[in-house]
Amino acid sequence: MPKRRVGLVFAVAVVLWVIDLVSKNLVAANLEGKEPLRVLGGLIYLQVIRNPGAAFSMATGMTWVLALVAAAVVVAIVWLSRRLRSVGWAIGLGLVLAGALGNLTDRIFRAPGPLRGHVIDFISAFAPNGEGFAIFNIADSSICVGGALIVLLSLLGKDYDGTSTRTKKESA
Repeated sequence: MPKRRVGLVFAVAVVLWVIDLVSKNLVAANLEGKEPLRVLGGLIYLQVIRNPGAAFSMATGMTWVLALVAAAVVVAIVWLSRRLRSVGWAIGLGLVLAGALGNLTDRIFRAPGPLRGHVIDFISAFAPNGEGFAIFNIADSSICVGGALIVLLSLLGKDYDGTSTRTKKESA
């Protein structure tokens, strides 16, 4: 059996969680209340939006539910990580864990209060104010990339325990 990958899950999660927290604090301190900052010739606009909902501003007003869902995701990933033996799954789950922790941190510690805090979104692609695409943050990106990696691994038949469903079918 391949070795366990618990450390990799947490290393990926901690690095991206810190990047998310630092980036949110920097943009909140420097861009709050200012016009969107055009970057890369208008490919990206940086601006502070405080989002009380989920992706695409869904579930606005349900912040406490979203916080509980994020906490459940964190617990599930921590529980599953003990059995991980796949590098790909470890990276994917580390990314999802980082994203869940990043947005959960906002929901717990940012205004208007614990379990009601608004997530700081600050990356607007193609146009300011989310006119070209949704406004998001590093945590949201981590969740999407991690989720896509996990789906890809599943489609390729790679299991979290380091085995392949193709190998299992051939030996059965």
